[in-house]
Amino acid sequence: MTAKNNMSAARKRPSSSKNKNTRGSGLRRFLFGAVAAALASFQIASCMLDPGWNERLNLPKLSTLPIPGLESGKSAPTPPPGGVSTGFSQCREFFPGGEPPVLPPRPLQRDLCFSNFAVLHSGETKTPIFAAERLNRSQLKQGQGLKRGDRFYADARLPSAERAELGDYKGSGYSRGHMAPAADMYSPEGMAQSFSLANMVPQDQTHNGGVWSKVEQDTRSYAMRAQGDVYVFTGPVFDGPAATIGQGKVHVPSHLFKLVYDASAGRAWVHWQANRSDTRMSEPISYEEFTRRTGLHLLPASARTGG
Repeated sequence: MTAKNNMSAARKRPSSSKNKNTRGSGLRRFLFGAVAAALASFQIASCMLDPGWNERLNLPKLSTLPIPGLESGKSAPTPPPGGVSTGFSQCREFFPGGEPPVLPPRPLQRDLCFSNFAVLHSGETKTPIFAAERLNRSQLKQGQGLKRGDRFYADARLPSAERAELGDYKGSGYSRGHMAPAADMYSPEGMAQSFSLANMVPQDQTHNGGVWSKVEQDTRSYAMRAQGDVYVFTGPVFDGPAATIGQGKVHVPSHLFKLVYDASAGRAWVHWQANRSDTRMSEPISYEEFTRRTGLHLLPASARTGG
């Protein structure tokens, strides 16, 4: 009897081991599936706040709107001697006539497309060279009541050596000043993306919440009254050696500009403001004076700028 019992036990043991292996394999498959699902959810959520995830996941660009005023098949303008096209092949709708500026070449210069605006970014200053927008009454009405995001983030499309980080602004005494304002945005995606640090400069806190805020409000008010599209370029000016903030040495601008161009009326003007707490509202300067001061020709040669 003992021998028979031993033989029976021996026959049962392989079956028990097989069941354990099957259960272990099933558990591993369940855990792997759960981890994969969690990672996928994290990546999808990240796309909303960080457009750089689009490239990692091979997703289509967000800015794929048709370009008014640009005929089908029309090529980009040929750069003049000494100048290069600034690109923006995926978001030309933010530029008059669908023509991004042709500017002198700069090192570490990158064009970034967002849902409601575009940024030409400098890896040297770790700020925009300019942010470009197209505003009109319909879009601004669409954006009314849109909840402000306030979730700032470093833009992962830029190499780490060329971008600002959240820690650069912490304790600096400067605001993270939007170049394309959050209040100009007309979609939830655009609102979230406007908090990219690629759209920011170190701005005096009093200036940002005071006079500069009034400039932004006045620009929106004008676009609401305009007959058609109003194109806006906003950016920093570095007059002489710039102070920097943070370990990343983000450059602090001496001045800010906001160029407003009403394509229907053929009018252009530029708000030019010192980045200081004592800055007061002043009369805009002409587009011609702006180009003289900065060397930036942001409007196409075909643009009418009667003032």
